Parts: sequence; structure tokens; C-alpha cells
Amino acid sequence: MSITPDALEQEFSLTTAVTRLDFLARRDSGETTLNTAQDVDADDWTSFRSATTSLDVPESLELLALGEVVARKAHDSQLTGFRAALRGGASWEQIAAALAVRPEEAWTRYHQLIERQERSRVLDPEAAAAARELAGTRPR
Repeated sequence: MSITPDALEQEFSLTTAVTRLDFLARRDSGETTLNTAQDVDADDWTSFRSATTSLDVPESLELLALGEVVARKAHDSQLTGFRAALRGGASWEQIAAALAVRPEEAWTRYHQLIERQERSRVLDPEAAAAARELAGTRPR
């Protein structure tokens, strides 16, 4: 298996990717020193309390790639949130507040998501047109 976001994106759902990302991130000590072997007294279990762990190279590459996968999947799920909010009658001011941006920026972001999913063929042209119509006019 190749450790790239494209490869992992096909393999993991958002929930699974987040769970695996969290697991790997918690396993690493965060130290910046190179990995070194430590002598541990096999008969003294208390030595494990002070032991730190670090990810090996494949795990660290997986952690990086999973971060990108989670970001992509979370970003893609925004279109669902936008459409649900608009169908429910939310204003662009309310949507913008949920994203901590200006209403014009929220509207633009919505249209960018539609374009991205239309280019990647997640949305067919009719669904994209319906999503654009749902947005209404650009807020000022």
C-alpha cells in the first residue's frame, strides 16, 4: 500500500481516518530528538512509566497523509451542511457566523465547493445547478 492521501482516502471513511489519526498522534511523544534505543530493565516494570514512544517512518507518513485525508473529507462534507442550512431557511449571515467568515465569503465558498464536486463528478450538472439555485443571490 502506498502511503498517500489519495490511497488512504479510498480506504478510510472520515470516522475511521479520524480515529486512526488520533491513535497515531497520541502514540508519539512529540520529541524532536532522533529515535534512540533505551536500555530497560526487563525485570523492573516501573521503567515503562518513563518510557516514551515515537512513531516509525511508515506510521509518521501515515499520520501526515491521514491529516490531509481528514481535511479533505471534512471540507467536502461542508457542502452537505451548506445545503441543509439553506434548505432549512438559514440566512447567509447565520451560515457565515457558523464558519466565522463574512456572508460574501461563505457564499463564495459554497460555490467553490459546488464547482469542486462538479469537476470531480460527485455532483452531476443538474445537481450542481440545483445547488447554485438554492444559494440565491450573493449577499452584500
